[in-house]
Amino acid sequence: MSENKGLEGVVALESRISSIVGSQLTYSGYEIDDLAENAQFEEVVFLLWNDRLPNRAELDEFNEKLFNYMTLDPKLHSHFEAYSKDDLHPMTAIRTAVSYSAHFDPLTEEMSEEANKEKAIKIQAQIASLVAAFARIRKGKKIVEAAREYSYAANFLYMLNGEEPNETEVEAMNKALILHADHELNASTFTARVCVATLADMYAGVTAAIGALKGPLHGGANERVMAMLSEIDSVDDVEDYLKEKFDNKEKIMGMGHRVYKEGDPRAKYLREMSQKLTEQRGEPELYAKSAKIAEVVEREKGLLPNVDFFSASVYHSLGIDHDLFTPIFTMSRMSGWTAHILEQYADNRLIRPRAEYVGKSDQKYVSIENR
Repeated sequence: MSENKGLEGVVALESRISSIVGSQLTYSGYEIDDLAENAQFEEVVFLLWNDRLPNRAELDEFNEKLFNYMTLDPKLHSHFEAYSKDDLHPMTAIRTAVSYSAHFDPLTEEMSEEANKEKAIKIQAQIASLVAAFARIRKGKKIVEAAREYSYAANFLYMLNGEEPNETEVEAMNKALILHADHELNASTFTARVCVATLADMYAGVTAAIGALKGPLHGGANERVMAMLSEIDSVDDVEDYLKEKFDNKEKIMGMGHRVYKEGDPRAKYLREMSQKLTEQRGEPELYAKSAKIAEVVEREKGLLPNVDFFSASVYHSLGIDHDLFTPIFTMSRMSGWTAHILEQYADNRLIRPRAEYVGKSDQKYVSIENR
């Protein structure tokens, strides 16, 4: 068997977009702490795509384009209406909708750098509208259009819930988007780069990435964290619940990380926002259960929370349906995927690794009558 199963530890390419060294995550050289505490998500998107932060004029122009592209073609709304009330996972709906949206973009097949950057802005803008529209349509609610005065984070919450979000909610959403924006060569990002390395268009690349993100070992972890929290009645039940899980050798979702051995640097911000939001929502028990789980798992297994663990209670407290957690991840990571796609296009070579053959040898064909 290969020593690098799952390509663990294999360096597949060079990138200037993000870096993980020990427990330190940076975007284009900026520490995640610096960005989470000070930046707007829109600035981070611009940074990932351009390797620098925007000036005021550039940010204003960027925000204007994002707002203008948030309006969806009505056919995308009717597309959701065709199956939104069925028992369909939202990631399936969003994956299909992103692919379908390529039909309405005249630049889809245009591969110039200028056209690809314009597509990146359009896709980033529309993913927020797509997630919000799906969430409302499946409940029989009217679509809420973006408001010019709101930020990207605020607009998503406004389009989703139909009411103005408060300052704490916007802060939490903005931080969550920044923290999930990019993470080096994770499974979905690698999928996007493999796809567009064939010179497939950007919509194909991000659709492929959404498919990879859908899996519970990648983007679906926080949804399963929320399911776990819902199964535990109170803080007093945490120890017994986890003991049963440990005895059955079940994985505790949201704990531990293949890359971060000393703790995920993003987790502390979502833990802080979880405490604030659950208190504001009148559900402090939810944070208390989360904190207790983290304490017990660290004590018994030596594992620390990753970015998914506290994001579950944050999203719940923002009024987001639990099965929409992974689509929210999609909204944020779209910025990283498109950054990597742009980088791949700029210096492209077909990604075509080899496989170590471990099958049978010296086989001879035998006619069907003699098998």
